[in-house]
Amino acid sequence: MDGAPERKRGIRSFVLRAGRTTAAQQRALEELWPVFGLPREPLPLDLPALFGRQAPVVLEIGFGNGDTLVQQAVLNPDSDYIGVEVHRPGIGHCLLGIERAGIRNLRIIEHDALDVLRYQFREGSLSRINLYFPDPWPKKRHHKRRIVQPAFLELAASRLIAGGLLMIATDWAGYAEHIDEVLAASELFRVAERREHAGDAPLDRPTTRFEKRGLGRGHRIWDWRLVRI
Repeated sequence: MDGAPERKRGIRSFVLRAGRTTAAQQRALEELWPVFGLPREPLPLDLPALFGRQAPVVLEIGFGNGDTLVQQAVLNPDSDYIGVEVHRPGIGHCLLGIERAGIRNLRIIEHDALDVLRYQFREGSLSRINLYFPDPWPKKRHHKRRIVQPAFLELAASRLIAGGLLMIATDWAGYAEHIDEVLAASELFRVAERREHAGDAPLDRPTTRFEKRGLGRGHRIWDWRLVRI
């Protein structure tokens, strides 16, 4: 699961957390990764060749354990999905989900999603980008680590087709305010819908594990559907 050499980069929007890889997940990493995993390399992916067809491509950034990503791929067989994640137990779990579902329209990359978006996707190659419950970095001194920043919106817009969607969800009120501020200063996206709810009205997505955790803590949920102008 290696590829391009590491390069010097700026602030990361994630932290690699320790986690135990189960025997089943390890088996998936060894046996299923060669089928559904993609190398990380500074070359644009040939998406039609990768999936063997011309279809809308959806990128999910930070898919966690992959349950909702697999669910989306099952429910939308006419679209192709690529998920990016850095935590290996979650990748193993997702690979097992792909195997159980018997789907072929999903691939996985293990790397920093910003590097993947920048180097492995051509301009105008994605129909949709999903960013569900990214690390909120609640402490003020860590706000610079939040992935939703003007530079991220610029990069995402460049990789989306005209009219493509950027879907965002968070359960942290402070991050929701930050997202609203970043969006208000951007001319790249139009807010087609903004929804605040108590977990009962997710916006065109399944309910995620992180969402359930936030709801258990008494958090509200915020969803955005953004259209690339």
